[in-house]
Amino acid sequence: MTDGARSATASGHPPREVATHCPYCALQCGMTLRDQDGRVSVLPRQFPTNRGGLCQKGWTSAELLTHPDRLTTPLLRDPASGELRPASWEAALDRIATGIGEVQRRHGRDAVAVFGGGGLTNEKAYALGKFARVTLGTRNIDYNGRFCMSSAAAAGMRAFGVDRGLPFPLSDLGHADTLLLVGANPAETMPPLVRWLTELRQRGGTLIVVDPRVTATARQADLHLQPLPGTDLAVANALLHLALTEGYVDDDYVATRTTGFTDVRRTVAGWWPARAEALSGVPVADLEATARALGTAERAIILTARGAEQHAKGVDTVTAFVNLALALGLPGRPGSGYGCLTGQGNGQGGREHGQKADQLPGYRRIDDPAARAHVAQVWGVSADDLPGPGVPAYQLLDSLGTSDGPRALLVFGSNPVVSAPRAARIESRLRDLDLLVVTDLLLSETAALADVVLPTAQWAEEDGTMTNLEGRVLRRRALRPPPPGVRTDLAILATLTTRLKGRAPSYRLVHSKGPLLTAASAADSAADSAAEAAVDGEREALAADPRTVFAELRRASAGGIADYAGIDWDRIDAADGVFWPCPSEDGPDSPRLFADGFPTPDGRARFHPVEHRPAAEEVCAEYPLHFTTGRVLAQYQSGTQTRRVAALRQAAPDAFVELHPDLAGRLGVADGEPVRVLSRRGEFRAPARLSPAIRPDTVFAPFHWGGAARANSVTNDAVDPISGMPEFKICAVRVERVAS
Repeated sequence: MTDGARSATASGHPPREVATHCPYCALQCGMTLRDQDGRVSVLPRQFPTNRGGLCQKGWTSAELLTHPDRLTTPLLRDPASGELRPASWEAALDRIATGIGEVQRRHGRDAVAVFGGGGLTNEKAYALGKFARVTLGTRNIDYNGRFCMSSAAAAGMRAFGVDRGLPFPLSDLGHADTLLLVGANPAETMPPLVRWLTELRQRGGTLIVVDPRVTATARQADLHLQPLPGTDLAVANALLHLALTEGYVDDDYVATRTTGFTDVRRTVAGWWPARAEALSGVPVADLEATARALGTAERAIILTARGAEQHAKGVDTVTAFVNLALALGLPGRPGSGYGCLTGQGNGQGGREHGQKADQLPGYRRIDDPAARAHVAQVWGVSADDLPGPGVPAYQLLDSLGTSDGPRALLVFGSNPVVSAPRAARIESRLRDLDLLVVTDLLLSETAALADVVLPTAQWAEEDGTMTNLEGRVLRRRALRPPPPGVRTDLAILATLTTRLKGRAPSYRLVHSKGPLLTAASAADSAADSAAEAAVDGEREALAADPRTVFAELRRASAGGIADYAGIDWDRIDAADGVFWPCPSEDGPDSPRLFADGFPTPDGRARFHPVEHRPAAEEVCAEYPLHFTTGRVLAQYQSGTQTRRVAALRQAAPDAFVELHPDLAGRLGVADGEPVRVLSRRGEFRAPARLSPAIRPDTVFAPFHWGGAARANSVTNDAVDPISGMPEFKICAVRVERVAS
């Protein structure tokens, strides 16, 4: 633990301070936490991404440490009453171990599944993947980051050979001459980032925003393109068409640094601006102005986010904007490039080290024999014993409790009852399980359905690392230990592994460089059960130590795409984080990628021709409106934490349905009047909020609330065939007044 400054106070006790990072979004703003006689306060800290600034969520984050709703003891569901009741850790762990054993004996190893989260530290994401594949021996693991970054990740991998949200430092945004933001609203989702947009405009740069709504970010733009939801791909192809016809393409860059442009040129030839206008509603003049601003800029950046990505064609949509960036010669140039604004706190690191269905640590493919051999050697198991690829998040959740799907699920750091598409269906699937275990700090809507709930530590109570949207590996530092009765996720996984004993006699909880005994040698050397318990305790202590886990993660990631081998905690502490890939302890890290080539077999980036296609569900007479979702400034993700903070609840107390006044007039709906939104999958209810900021043919609602106001009750569960991303951002609905 690293302590900050100490100073005497009126109480006579010096406060304890640590330099750490905000527990929310992928900006991972630097902050200082101060503990004075048990009262924790948040102080500003100079850090490159936020330069001392925080949003309201960050300033109020410490309130949850002592919140009265906080879980401090395990809960078990009473078979007689059906209620969750406090229980001992021994009873809770016994219930889990027994339940897992029974399910796997009856239905096989894959009958137990694991669902992780994009807010887990790198150490926890790594340990969770290892726990699933070695301790449980199941292929069924995925995480809620599948609902966030998966389309951009897949597009980045096939174009560049690497998936890193921003392949350049965030500060580049302030130095660009033109910045195109597609489906991003950082003014509400990550407000400290806006200072870079302000800096760009103060320098005379041009900010262009593509969004169906006039968001807080769009209001700051020099040009706002307001397309029909689901038509971003057509807009991107039209922009590349204009770049070609107006002579903005960097022919030398395309010839020497890329491949596949001929097919893309042929595809976009059919996307003349008038065709795109007819489909998207974006005027030809605005398309021409956007192409000109990008094509004539010395430095230009294109960024995508969830608005472009959360579609059943999300990979192709992002690819279209990557094609535009490559044609203009942007990637690899200082102050230029393509990037993606990662959403969740560890959305980047969380998908690099094994909790994703098809990956092993270091962003290795689980179906790659060399990758399997490398990781198996680190883990002390046979590569043949590692399971194969699992299925993406929605497919996994939708199969729960069915004859061919998992019968038990362990959830860490996620709330799919609120966050999954077609959420009522997923809620039903969770209720059909033989065993549901949820580890959380508060009783989320998902935890409320569980058979076992385990209380876990918060961000200020454990050490670890996070990887922000730039690929910068950061240190999260503990201010104080968790309250009595609360354990860390690493400790929970270590204890469960000891009880389940792993899959192989040589399996190690964590592969230490020290004299750690294996399970086999422990059994051989134990003279009695007490001696064996002592060895188990030693193994568990190491496996619960995040520094030790990170050391193993480094070895497991070595040589992979996301290579952390040269990163250790001391090196992170000595700088403002370390950028991956960083293969050597005494070598440089990588704040900028692509300057000398791309990590593809021939060093060239790949163009891919992509065509617009309609949304998975189009409007009709019964459901005549487009529905889209998003976030609001004062709430975060499924709202489990932020809805319990008084200041945030006061700022955004309830869900709402945003309607254009013209639409509201046709429906006879007044501002503030309750309405219900219906789709083919379900309905939700919330007050109407009339605003000219949205298109008259489109309805918007935030997704932070559960219950009757759960927006994801109506969203479409159609998924992208490549990434598995559900189509959160468009479906067909109708809106009705709610009778008094």
